[in-house]
Amino acid sequence: MNTSPFPLEPTAADAQAAIADEFGFFGDWSERYQYLIDLGHKLPEFPEDWKTDAHRLHGCTSLVWIVGEGDADKLTFHSISDSVIVSGLIYLALRVYSGRSAQEILATTPDYITHIGLAKHLSPTRSNGLAALLAFIRNRAELALGGG
Repeated sequence: MNTSPFPLEPTAADAQAAIADEFGFFGDWSERYQYLIDLGHKLPEFPEDWKTDAHRLHGCTSLVWIVGEGDADKLTFHSISDSVIVSGLIYLALRVYSGRSAQEILATTPDYITHIGLAKHLSPTRSNGLAALLAFIRNRAELALGGG
């Protein structure tokens, strides 16, 4: 089984605040994109045998695979992309949501996207892919709570 470094912070709100603080250090978007790439390289190794169509996240132009496991008390997500910037976006989403309860996941709006300016600086295809990733996480949390 793949081990996850997440959560890094005690709550999803703390993770979003930490992300906003970190991105606040950078003066321009070329530096922020480089930081995203660096974060993407920090994702844990994703097993090759998980890279199947069953784990493929559709809605992304890049290849993205995601596996969710756990129950309503704690959901852990493992994901990777063939794109370095998308891998950085995955890292941020997992930092906020992975290792949290289904209730906390559903109660947490991804405010970090707006706070760090991602909403304005992502291409439409990357925005759609990020929306698909966040929808997958929310759906998994709803299923864990018996809904959806």
